[in-house]
Order: sequence, then structure tokens, then C-alpha cells
Amino acid sequence: MSRIPILILGGTGYVAGEALRLVLGHPQFEVAGILSDSQPGEPVAKSFPHLAPVLGDLRFVSEAEIMTLVATLPVSGVFAAAPHGVSAALIDRLLGAAEAAGTRPRVVDISADHRYPTAEAYAAVYKHPHGAPARLAEFSCAVPEHLSAAPTPHIAHPGCFATATLLASVPLLAAGLVTPTLFVSGVTGSTGSGRKPVEGTHHPTRHSDLYSYNALVHRHIPEITACAAAATGVTADFAFVPHSGPFARGIHATVQATLTRPADTAAVLAALRTFYADSPFVRVTDGAPRIKDIVGSNYATLSAAANGRTVVVMCAIDNLTKGAAGGAMQWMNRLLGLPETTGLTHSATGWT
Repeated sequence: MSRIPILILGGTGYVAGEALRLVLGHPQFEVAGILSDSQPGEPVAKSFPHLAPVLGDLRFVSEAEIMTLVATLPVSGVFAAAPHGVSAALIDRLLGAAEAAGTRPRVVDISADHRYPTAEAYAAVYKHPHGAPARLAEFSCAVPEHLSAAPTPHIAHPGCFATATLLASVPLLAAGLVTPTLFVSGVTGSTGSGRKPVEGTHHPTRHSDLYSYNALVHRHIPEITACAAAATGVTADFAFVPHSGPFARGIHATVQATLTRPADTAAVLAALRTFYADSPFVRVTDGAPRIKDIVGSNYATLSAAANGRTVVVMCAIDNLTKGAAGGAMQWMNRLLGLPETTGLTHSATGWT
């Protein structure tokens, strides 16, 4: 089978780099172009030296070159990892060029720009107008495990905190096991803040420390609420407190709720295993999930504890893989007619 050309938007960012790593290892994808308007013509290995042995002379291309590529490739996949507020207009221009040429790209937007169904909902969270409101109806937002097939031509992948929280929460809500008020504590690695250095990711500040930020007002809360409602039909209240952890990759989320009927740990674990029985990247374990067991992979590890009145579900994922580029590749595999596991079954690195 001939390889499917892939375009990556977002150039030098961490998520774009992770998407590039996954595409390079995919048996049926090939990199047709990676966009960086700030560094067109520069070697990609300059930004991602860890990928240098497999990059060859691959160089960043300009937006004009990307538009030419999408117009000449009959079928292609596009990973959009541009910043929030930039991605929507860029995707709109790209899809416009494809429509004019009669080509058929499939887009997975890893930014936040297509996670909400209306421009008003997006603007309420991100405090600026949406860049292409007419395109919103062409996108659906969900983690792959909670939507069996894409109802739209393109997909928006939820954020990394949202992914971990939804994986832990949706089975509880779908089964009616808990009252619809959930308390979430999440700890993320520094790569979740992006490549541009800021105070929260500065190593002397973050090393050997742990602190919360944006408690109860984090921008992922409306996204989590909307995705959970779409997956379960239940509008729940999520009280979310994010934390910055002293590591680079990974998220550990703890979701706590009140049971609607008495249940013990074994019953909750059984419910999780049943819910995710057909989800190859979700593992339910008796022991506590550990970030080192999933970093570098697309797997999520869940576990739970219950005492008859209260239930706790823990989830560990890699924020750059399962929470971003890996989950996006699951969707891209589906959109392009491949098994969702293609190119994603490698294990975690361990001992990172």
C-alpha cells in the first residue's frame, strides 16, 4: 500500500514535534511537509535534534508551500498543532485551498480552536473571537474512546488535562454510579505549558516543587463538562484543581465523587474494565497508576478505590502523546480508514 502524505502545522512546538515523531514511525504515513512560518527552509533537526537520525534533510516549509501541497495531494492527513487563536484561521485557509482544488484532506486539530460547537462558547473561554466560525460544524470533539466513529469530516482533540479527566470520569457518569459533582486534582509535567519559556516552566522554579494554579477556574473545565455531557448525556459539575509537577512529561489525574449506590473497589474496577473492554489503549489495573509506566506511549492507566460511599478513579497519561499527538493519531487513523492502533502500540520508555 502506498503511504499517505501527512502535513503538520505548528512547526517547532512540543506537540508538533511529538506528532512528527509518531508520523515518522508510522508504517503507512509519510511526512509531506511541516510548517514553520518563522523558520521556512531551516532543517527540522535544528528544532528537534532527538529526531535527527530519522529526519534526513527534512526542512520546514512556509504556509504558501503547505497550501500548494494540500492542493496537489488528492488525499492527505493534517495535524494542526498551531497555537490557540491561530489554528482556526490557518485551517480555514488550508481547507479553502483544498476545496478550490478538489482535494480531500482530513484534519485533526490538537489546538483548542475547534473544541466548542459555537463561536460564542469558544470566545467565552479564550476571550477572543473565533478565527473561522463557519468551520465549527465540520469538527467534533471527543477522546477516541468515547466516540466510536467520527460524525464530521474533521476532529478536534480535547486538551491533555481534559483527556485524563474524561477517561476517569465518563465511565462513572455513563453508568450512573456517581452524583454529577466530581472533584478533580490533576498534576502535569512542564511540557504541558508549551515550548516558550515562562515562569511556570523555568527549571529552578519547578524543580523539586509542587503547586496548584487556576484552581476552579482552569480553561479546560468548560471543555471537560461539554465532552462529558456529549459522551454520557449527563451535565456534571467538575471542580478542577490543576497542579504543576516537577517533571517534563505526564499527567496524573485523581477524580473523586459520591456514589449513588453502595459499591466497593472491586465493583468499580469491574465497571471500568467493562466500559473500556474494546479500548486498546486504556488499561485498568489493581495498583496505582504511575506516570513512568506510560510516558512516551499512547496508553492510559486507570485504577480506582471505593468505600461504599465515595469513589476515586486515578488516571495516568503522557500529556504529549495520549493527551495530544497520540490521541490525534488515533483519530487520524480512523479518519483515513486504518485500524486506530496503527503506529501507536509501542510501549512506554520507562525509568525516564
